[in-house]
Amino acid sequence: MKQRPNARLSSQAMAFVLAGGRGSRLKELTDRRAKPAVYFGGKTRIIDFALSNALNSGIRKMAIATQYKAHSLIRHMQRGWGFFRAERNEYLDILPASQRVDENKWYLGTADAVTQNIDIVDDYDIEYVVILAGDHIYKMDYEIMLRQHVDTKADVTIGCLTVPRMEAVAFGVMHVDKDMRITQFLEKPKDPPGIPGDPDHALASMGIYVFNWKFLRELLIKDMDDPNSSHDFGNDIIPDIVKNGKAVAHKFADSCVRSGLEKEPYWRDVGTVDAFWRANIDLTDFVPELDLYDNSWPIWTYSESVPPAKFIHDEDGRRGSAVSSLVSGDCIVSGSSVANSLLFTGVRTHSYAALDHVVALPYADIARSARLKNCVIDRGVMIPAGLVVGEDAVEDAKWFRRTETGIVLITQDMLNARAKAKG
Repeated sequence: MKQRPNARLSSQAMAFVLAGGRGSRLKELTDRRAKPAVYFGGKTRIIDFALSNALNSGIRKMAIATQYKAHSLIRHMQRGWGFFRAERNEYLDILPASQRVDENKWYLGTADAVTQNIDIVDDYDIEYVVILAGDHIYKMDYEIMLRQHVDTKADVTIGCLTVPRMEAVAFGVMHVDKDMRITQFLEKPKDPPGIPGDPDHALASMGIYVFNWKFLRELLIKDMDDPNSSHDFGNDIIPDIVKNGKAVAHKFADSCVRSGLEKEPYWRDVGTVDAFWRANIDLTDFVPELDLYDNSWPIWTYSESVPPAKFIHDEDGRRGSAVSSLVSGDCIVSGSSVANSLLFTGVRTHSYAALDHVVALPYADIARSARLKNCVIDRGVMIPAGLVVGEDAVEDAKWFRRTETGIVLITQDMLNARAKAKG
């Protein structure tokens, strides 16, 4: 691709989003959908954050590699991200694991997902490729990271979180010199190395990589022929570059997008039921750590045409109300109280019901006199009349998925099994 002077680097780049993972720690929330397709924040899906970051950064060529139970994700892409126009040199391709290389060969690892689609990436005629995980919540300007990559003449630039040093034991950690060149990549070290000049913090990999495409292409072909490789960026590609090439760390704080209300760089892996519940409930805070109302960096998604939320009944004990909560379109809060909760599109709550610290996914229906606290309700679940959750740990654990911290996940299959057992 011929570079234009003063052109934004993002116009010469593509985003390759790895969205094939199940996210098994989310338990039943990923029984029917991949982790990137899990709902978040009232109307979006997790993958919308990586894609919105790319779009807002100026990247107009994207590819999404899917594998595990991809239908929900693919349908969301088609409905919510179908506005790319080839005549404007914009492309969004969905790349399911489709046995293109070998009829018995699905995506073997994160690097293999790119390797199997080398011909498609070649067609984009791009200079740089930004490899992204599709399952984290954050706002980031990739143009800044691309600029650092070019300025430092790196073979790979790796997005890194700055975390307290001993918290980095759960991450892949970068050992860097004073120029941010990575000298070692350590997977979940017991004694993480500190940052030069900041020994109390360490650099943890975000799973975000910037490469020159020609360089990565050669590396992937070499890796494909290595029988000892697991064909994974974190396990194989990155350690090889750290050892034999030039790998540079990029601090997330340098490119994190913040409105005036966000004090700290925000990044969350919502990969457990507890983390998922907490990140959603945190959005109900008076000043949340993540500002979804920042119109200068919108989170794009599929916007359904639905009527406004509605609150009805105004009697003592039967008043439709919501306090410190997010209530999406097409919700009807009918004679029930909602507090510190997040209701996705189309949720219905009926008379005398009470919700406290509840994350209710789309089209959940909470019947009369139900009392729910500290729980996540899956999409379309019909909560029966009078159900009480969050007050008796033993009873909750008997029928539902209850975490060690007391968060309860409720699915329709669980309720059906409970109803059958009770006759």
